Formats: sequence, C-alpha cells, structure tokens
Amino acid sequence: MGSTGHSIGGTLAVALPLRLLAKGEAAPGAIVSISPWTDLTISNPKVDENEELDKMLSRNILEQFRAAWLQDPGVDFTDPNISIVNADLTGLPPTALHYGEYEALAGEGAGFGRRLADFKILSEVRPLPEGQHSFILGAGRVPEVDRAIEQMGQWLRQHLGS
Repeated sequence: MGSTGHSIGGTLAVALPLRLLAKGEAAPGAIVSISPWTDLTISNPKVDENEELDKMLSRNILEQFRAAWLQDPGVDFTDPNISIVNADLTGLPPTALHYGEYEALAGEGAGFGRRLADFKILSEVRPLPEGQHSFILGAGRVPEVDRAIEQMGQWLRQHLGS
C-alpha cells in the first residue's frame, strides 16, 4: 500500500504515515507527495516571489485556506503535526516529492526535499520546470506532466512491487 496526494493531500500523504509511525503502527510502503503545503506559517519567500507565476495560489488564498482548515486561534502554525517541514521524519517510508518550480509552494517543496535528505529518507525530489500548483491537472494535455506521472508510477512500482 502506498500513500499519495496532491496539494493538502500531498501534506496528508506524509502526515498519515508519520502519525501511524508515532503510534507504533505500520506505515505505507511508499509515498508520492505532489505540491504539498509543508509550512503553514506561510513564511517561505517563494510564496511572494512566485505569486505572478502561480495561477492557482497566492499568499491571500493560502491565508484563507489556513483559516478555514485551522479554526482554533490558539494553533501554533509551527506545530509539526500541521507543518510537516518541522516534523521528525524518522522511519518515513521511501518518499517521492514532486512540485512545480513556478508554484507558490516551490520553496516549501525544496525545503521539504532537504529535510528528507537530512533524515536520510530514501527519496526522489522532482521539481517540474515552469510547473504551477496543481500542475498535475495537465495530465493528458501537457507532455511534461505525463512524464511526471510516469515517474510517480515507476517510483510506486519500484517500492511497492508491480
């Protein structure tokens, strides 16, 4: 079994195995995380730098999503349970991380890729040149997206078997 998700689902695809591991339960055999939102502080400079390039996300939209998702005003946005960039990644299964270089969350993708390396998690980090948030929606219409999807499938087959 693998854990896969896109956008906030890309975050949950990592958060679920982390919570299972914390409970001493079995985690999925591999993860594919696409454009995850890893830092709910919204402090990465790429959020603002890529605002004109990313047609899906902006600081304002991220702030609205965060307010809708985390309605408790006392929530610490650095909490590793919600900002997985701060989480202890020990024991995380092999993880493939894909994100678009033009998306508001590109800096988070790169930063989370470094965290995977820091924790020596078997990982593959693939930024899609000129990709925006939700680039995966170009499947069947954009050859670069189709190649990225093929890479994701190869990753899962390699780590989960055919």
